[in-house]
Amino acid sequence: MNPPIGQFLNHRRILVVEDEYFIADDMAKALEKLGAHVIGPASDQEKALALLSSAEKIHAAVLDINLRGSSAFPIADTLVEQGVPFVFTTGYAPASVPSAYADIPRWEKPFDYNQLAQSLPELFRNG
Repeated sequence: MNPPIGQFLNHRRILVVEDEYFIADDMAKALEKLGAHVIGPASDQEKALALLSSAEKIHAAVLDINLRGSSAFPIADTLVEQGVPFVFTTGYAPASVPSAYADIPRWEKPFDYNQLAQSLPELFRNG
C-alpha cells in the first residue's frame, strides 16, 4: 500500500516556474494544501535559475515551457543536471518539446491544479 499523498509532498521544496500570475498562484495553493513548500513562483529564466543556484535543495519542479516568449529549456537542463525531477506545463503541441525531453511528464493547459499537485508524488516514486 502506498503512503498518502501528503507524506510524499510534506516538507518537499517544489519550484514553480510560471509567468502567468493566476496560474502560478493556483498551482502554489494546490501544492501547499498537500504540504509542499513552494519555492517561487519564478516568472522568468533569470529568477528560476537564481533559485536553483541557492544552497537549499529543490525536490521537484513544475516548469512552464514558454516564459513570456523565452524558452524554459535552460532551466530544464539545470534541473536535469541537478537530478531534480520535474514536469512541463504548456499550451503547445507535443511536437514543440525537443526529443531530449521526451521522457519528461507534460501537462497541457488548461489543467486541474489539484490533479497536477496530486500527480507529483509519482516523480518521487519513479526517481
